[in-house]
Amino acid sequence: RIHDLILAMKYYIFGLFLFWITSHTNAQIKGVVLRQDSTKTSPIENAKIRLSNAKQGVFSNKEGRFDIVLPKQLPDTLIISAMGYLSDSIVVTKNDRFAAFTIILIPISTKTEIVYQLRQKSHQISKMKTLHVEELNSGELRKAACCNLSESFETNASVDVNITDAVSGAKKIQMMGLDGVYTQIQLENIPYLRGLESSFGLQSIPGTWIESIQITKGTGNVVNGYESMAGLVNLEIKKPSEMEKFYFNAYQNRFGRSEMNINAGTKINEKWSSGLLGHASSMFGNIDHNADGFRDIPMGDNFALMNRWQFQGKKMEAQFGFNVYQDRKTGGQTTYYRDNPIGYGVVMNARHADVYAKTGFFSKKPLRSFGVVYNLKYQAMNGAFGLRDFQGEEKRAYVNAIYDDIIGTSDHKIKLGASFVGLQIRQKVQSLEQLRTEIVPGIFAEYTYTGARLSAVLGARYDQHLTYGGQFSPRIHAKYALTQRADLRVTAGKGWRVPNYMIDNISLLANSKTWIAPTEIKPEISWNAGVSLVKDFTIFEKNGNISMDFYHTLFHNQLIVDRDAASDAIVFQNLVQSSYSNSFQVEWSYAPLKNFDIRLAYKHLDVKALYDGVMRQQVMIPKNRGFVNLAYRTRNKRWEFDATCTIYGAARLPLELQASGLEEHNQQSEVYPMVNAQITHIYKKWNFYLGGENLANFKQSNPIIDAQNPFGSQFDANRVWGPIMGWNVYSGVRFSMKQSEKESGE
Repeated sequence: RIHDLILAMKYYIFGLFLFWITSHTNAQIKGVVLRQDSTKTSPIENAKIRLSNAKQGVFSNKEGRFDIVLPKQLPDTLIISAMGYLSDSIVVTKNDRFAAFTIILIPISTKTEIVYQLRQKSHQISKMKTLHVEELNSGELRKAACCNLSESFETNASVDVNITDAVSGAKKIQMMGLDGVYTQIQLENIPYLRGLESSFGLQSIPGTWIESIQITKGTGNVVNGYESMAGLVNLEIKKPSEMEKFYFNAYQNRFGRSEMNINAGTKINEKWSSGLLGHASSMFGNIDHNADGFRDIPMGDNFALMNRWQFQGKKMEAQFGFNVYQDRKTGGQTTYYRDNPIGYGVVMNARHADVYAKTGFFSKKPLRSFGVVYNLKYQAMNGAFGLRDFQGEEKRAYVNAIYDDIIGTSDHKIKLGASFVGLQIRQKVQSLEQLRTEIVPGIFAEYTYTGARLSAVLGARYDQHLTYGGQFSPRIHAKYALTQRADLRVTAGKGWRVPNYMIDNISLLANSKTWIAPTEIKPEISWNAGVSLVKDFTIFEKNGNISMDFYHTLFHNQLIVDRDAASDAIVFQNLVQSSYSNSFQVEWSYAPLKNFDIRLAYKHLDVKALYDGVMRQQVMIPKNRGFVNLAYRTRNKRWEFDATCTIYGAARLPLELQASGLEEHNQQSEVYPMVNAQITHIYKKWNFYLGGENLANFKQSNPIIDAQNPFGSQFDANRVWGPIMGWNVYSGVRFSMKQSEKESGE
């Protein structure tokens, strides 16, 4: 373990050295663009900041922040403009190297229409944020079919999505080689996909609802809660005031999967707006391409509906709405149907309902505000794997109150707040039953410093669990601008969670093994530390970017699943400081031609735990992964071409004995490719797309052990490490009509 860690650090230090010797020395300036209304100051997004003589410019982000590289020829004039506001200008000289500006624009009374044409990157690492945050916008999500959240990461190298078994179709994400339960998933900063949703919830969020995704590696901010252990994924849903007046999407693939999405947004008046998002899908193909008698993908249907409202006042902002869905699946042998249950069947029924509200109050003092987030959720889930049934019900309440202010200037910000989590969850798997009630009040504080070159976030929170006592979680994040084009980030912190060993591993019912429950449930605690380096470069006057990151996660009292301990049992056990994860990733992106982007990535995962006294790689986690993404858009913006190839390395498989008890199966999976591609034609308000998945047609042979005897002692559908289905072709159409006729280019 120490040797592997030292070796990984050597590679990383060597990479840092290469970055350093290739860095330039040009300076940069940073700043924030604000609007001054009658009662408050707020950020302006997409304000244009340009240098007059250098003929170069940038746009401000959602927080109003920007940074721009200074030319060698100074002085120059920095011009700041935004639609509906009086422009401003600042003369910058050599003395302003690495300076920070706060620009306040004043609204103009006359209406002047300004249309900006810009091409925003669909995938980028935010330069303005202290944490290492990857941002995926709607353009990135359109590169694939993206019918639900589990398919939204097909063009991303940081997040893996894996099939958990060969009969239920369930998928889970992995970050840094760790199970998705260690990644905090949020829906606009509200905890989501927790508890009973952790195993099947990825397929409950339609991709057409998502406006953008932010992926944070390492522990997140303390404001977001205590469960961020390996990373954080935040989903931004389309806003009522900004979404399409009408949006329609229809999808069909060759396996019999049909989907339809309809979104509609309306701005009722200057203060109120509302949005309605609907989704319906079905899988009616009874597919068994490998002829093992089992469906390669379950049949079923899914219906989802979300309604949201938005209020924008001078002293107050508010959002509220509800989200409901029903998901039904029927898998197993091709002879098994709900109304005719013959043979081995897998049945899953999930029902979900939640309501949320966000309220924000603004002070006359700039950047001072108070906000409260509320969420109530109900989740019910029941089903069966053959003769093994499970039932679950979850009720959750969540409140998070946050006070924002500055200390002197906007360079020093503070957040103070309190949170409350109330949970009642009931789970039953055959003879095992668990009823747990959690009451977790918490308090937190966070300080943010933003300087010319250094920015840092120091945070801590304390949570008092009704059953397991108090937990103190410190976290620190820092970013330092080595040069105007190279940023170094470091992060460290603690996270914890209470495991739900039943629903977290519900797919392990797809075998004949007996579950041996843990003697007691204890909170899982992790310490995560990481470092990343992001550098922009220019080759032949074309811009590119390269990033490298290394993260180490050390667990204290991790609840692991030991699938090697016994041939007829699955053992859950607690490990005290005997499991860890090392993750190294390098990603390179470059645009050699206008509208043509290339991304290459490599990831190495060293994820080990103590099995039978020996530190071994955890099962089903490939040590190596390669990634290539190509994207091209024609100059007239009428055609888009996207292709992604991912190479998955070998993974350790759990020990399995054949019926004779003498011969072992292969203990390493094969190296295999996954190739996806899509062509999109854009005609006015219509998009027509045609795509393919797994175009290399790789299929895992015999994913189910002893498929002929599903009720026998050797049956196992959990040794899935690759695709079960062969190549797939899909097609679809999108129609979009904006709320306003004043359309801006992308």
